[in-house]
Amino acid sequence: MVEQTIDIQALVQQFQTDGYVILRNVLSAEKVELLNSAVDRLISAEEESLSYNWYHSVARDKEFLSLIDEPTVTKLMANILGYNIQLHISHLTVRKPNPNDQKTGTASFIDWHQDGPSPHFPSIAGLTSLYYVKACYILSDMSQPNRGNTKIIPGSHNKAGYKPVQGDVNVPLDGEVQVCGKPGDVFIFGQNLWHAGAPNRSEHTRRQLFMGYSPIWMRPIDYHKASDELLEGANPIQRQLLGDISSNYFKYYVPEPSMVPVKQLLLAEDNDKSVYM
Repeated sequence: MVEQTIDIQALVQQFQTDGYVILRNVLSAEKVELLNSAVDRLISAEEESLSYNWYHSVARDKEFLSLIDEPTVTKLMANILGYNIQLHISHLTVRKPNPNDQKTGTASFIDWHQDGPSPHFPSIAGLTSLYYVKACYILSDMSQPNRGNTKIIPGSHNKAGYKPVQGDVNVPLDGEVQVCGKPGDVFIFGQNLWHAGAPNRSEHTRRQLFMGYSPIWMRPIDYHKASDELLEGANPIQRQLLGDISSNYFKYYVPEPSMVPVKQLLLAEDNDKSVYM
């Protein structure tokens, strides 16, 4: 994987203002093909369905696992959340064309929501803080709306007490945007941004892989401890992102520099300074 040259300061500023950013052409066509082949393998083992959801996707295929330290995304995540981060969730969704809006057995949220636990993350003065950030790898042609695209309300994370006037994703909301992109693009958004899944009334199948990141002291969704299989052959940055930094859990809060090699991603050239340091 080759790291793109990105304007860190501008992207972080946009993320803080809008709640999301889109990175174009992060993955090569060859990498997208390999990922889609992995998706095909998963589908072939399932019963026929209009939609599929796989959590803990990194344990299902090495191709998905290979994305945990994608250079451009990891560097931006470190600048948004700080260097003491880990993989929080890996969630693959596939939604086939569904022009008649048939009910599906999906366990994935569709209507408007913020991500988080039940009952909810704490809020102060009507605002929910940023707890984790997702990178959505677009693996199918989502360049037009109503292909099962993710819908968002830009800036809704900064609006105290905001809640959509209705939750039905089929009824347009003022200010809503459908995130469009081509295979290899990545869309990054915070868990506190209001979002939903648009219906897929096209002839295209939606394929999106969500890789979420959180502080390493926060319990991840995928697992409580990474398996030996996941850790086998992992490089130092991958081991950190898999939460394997120390047997002393106090170090999750105050790690030693050698435990968090992601910190080196923040020590960039003068023209690409971290906004976190």
